[in-house]
Amino acid sequence: MAALTAGTPAPDFTLETMEGKKFSLQEALARGPVVAAFFKISCPVCQYVFPFLDRLHQAYGGKKVTVVGISQDKKRDTNAFLEEYGITFPVLLDDPNAYPVSNAYGLTTVPSWFWIGQDGEIEISSAGWSKKEFDEMNRRMAEAGGTAPNPIFRAGDDVRDFRSG
Repeated sequence: MAALTAGTPAPDFTLETMEGKKFSLQEALARGPVVAAFFKISCPVCQYVFPFLDRLHQAYGGKKVTVVGISQDKKRDTNAFLEEYGITFPVLLDDPNAYPVSNAYGLTTVPSWFWIGQDGEIEISSAGWSKKEFDEMNRRMAEAGGTAPNPIFRAGDDVRDFRSG
């Protein structure tokens, strides 16, 4: 489990996007909840999770919930990962020499993702892959957008109940 748990205030942060712009957690929370997903490009479970996360972004992106990836790798390597796995949601760069945001969230494993409520409190804290927690994120994203949940998994997908990070 990720070190910061549900019920904990989310540490504020501002990071650079892949496009060189600044992303502020506080500014994003002013628009709605935020899903912050931390990853490393070499992590096999991150490679498994991020395409499913992108499907959520495609289904609900811009509809009250902001999805951001937070890379623990260099920009060039992160860009290659995004291209290989078809990731379209915004990705931020945590300094790979010090990991200030990853450390603020107390990460010990990736992928780790957090559903941060509009009040700045962590409502879901997840590490690795949990289909149950992913389904909950899908439900919450639909609810935030005022729609029914979209089917995210497709015929032929290898959807496991759990994979540790």
